[in-house]
Amino acid sequence: MYQATLGQRGYRFGDLRQLMAKASPARSGDYLAEVAAQSAEERMAARIALADVPLKAFLQQPLVPYEQDEVTRLIIDSHDAVAFAPISHLTVGDFRDWLLSEQADSAMLAQVAAGITPEMAAAVSKIMRNQDLILVAKKCRVVTRFRNTIGLPGHLSVRLQPNHPTDSLQGIAASMLDGLLYGSGDAVVGINPASDSLPLLEKLNYMLDDVIQRFSIPTQSCVLTHVTNTLRLMERGTPVDLVFQSIAGTEAANRGFGISLALLAEAQQAALSLKRGTLGDNVMYFETGQGSCLSANAHHGVDQQTCEARAYAVARHFSPLLINTVVGFIGPEYLYDGKQIIRAGLEDHFCGKLLGLPLGCDVCYTNHAEADQDDMDTLLTLLAAAGLTFLIGVPGADDIMLNYQSTSFHDALYIRELLGLKHAPEFAAWLAAMNITDERGRLRDAAANHPLLLALQGERT
Repeated sequence: MYQATLGQRGYRFGDLRQLMAKASPARSGDYLAEVAAQSAEERMAARIALADVPLKAFLQQPLVPYEQDEVTRLIIDSHDAVAFAPISHLTVGDFRDWLLSEQADSAMLAQVAAGITPEMAAAVSKIMRNQDLILVAKKCRVVTRFRNTIGLPGHLSVRLQPNHPTDSLQGIAASMLDGLLYGSGDAVVGINPASDSLPLLEKLNYMLDDVIQRFSIPTQSCVLTHVTNTLRLMERGTPVDLVFQSIAGTEAANRGFGISLALLAEAQQAALSLKRGTLGDNVMYFETGQGSCLSANAHHGVDQQTCEARAYAVARHFSPLLINTVVGFIGPEYLYDGKQIIRAGLEDHFCGKLLGLPLGCDVCYTNHAEADQDDMDTLLTLLAAAGLTFLIGVPGADDIMLNYQSTSFHDALYIRELLGLKHAPEFAAWLAAMNITDERGRLRDAAANHPLLLALQGERT
């Protein structure tokens, strides 16, 4: 039992799971799940009580039962007690103060990351303002490598997302060319296919590999299909760089995705065996989003932000090159408006970075949400200030296959110029060598005889 008093009124919370949910900032998904605080006063009382909870309590009181959930078992069994030792005496409130102190510099945050559980990260985020989330995340340094180096301080990468509603190879190639000429693609060139046809998926992988190899682009490709399809492709000898999978924070939700930890481990080993990385062996790419556990009725009464943080434990176990929260994609049933989407994006980025993950964000919304592109500009700017690892680049910010609004190649130019952010160093050198950028790293106008344009013309003929 946890309790707090505000004025003349006392509040009681039956267990840690309820306390966490009541302390969470207001969002439509938690109201839908009937776990949210019923008033601002109750929410504040829950935060006051949560601040006094020892971090050790999260190791002793799992929010999802250990016996029922392999994600919980992963969190508890893989917990690094040595890394946890420097902060093991703290309460949630003390942890917030410590994170904001000068003592918690980048080196110290990296040292303790393996000792922080998702629930600890989620708990402390609930008592932090947006500026706190931004400042702490900025101090976290997470660097990964495959064919280039992602996550260096002062750098921001972009996933080039050239989706097409009919998986037209020419349409995808045109979007990919557009993105490359705008300097996008250093995180990954990643296609969400409209079809699960194995022969088509194979063609897409070969096309991406052909472009990357033909022009010696220091980046990686990924066709974002189900992990079982990617396994089959690798068995057929298809040139696969990264293995993609959507993941969630409970075993039941992951079962709904058709995956398990064992299946992800099998795919990781298969990708590693291909030895396609030239600089590193981070071969996994994961996507997450608040509300996925609730939409599968697999949340166990846990609030959606804590469920999201638990998905990061799954990701951390497999040392991904990239992981991003598709923050506004699931819809207003879970994040109703721009205010909720902005807060969720900052929470996700903070929790992921605190746990030692290369967290990116699809700064996005669906067309029936109470949000617009101005909200996305705000979130993009805040996340970039917080040290975002990568964002999404879609032609015109409008994904014509997935039918949602994201960020564009132009948005990446805006945020690079505003904050002086650089491309991955290997990719920056390639852009300069290809005469796409000048000596200051700024875009040049592409001449009609540019090799990439000539290659596209060749594809059309």
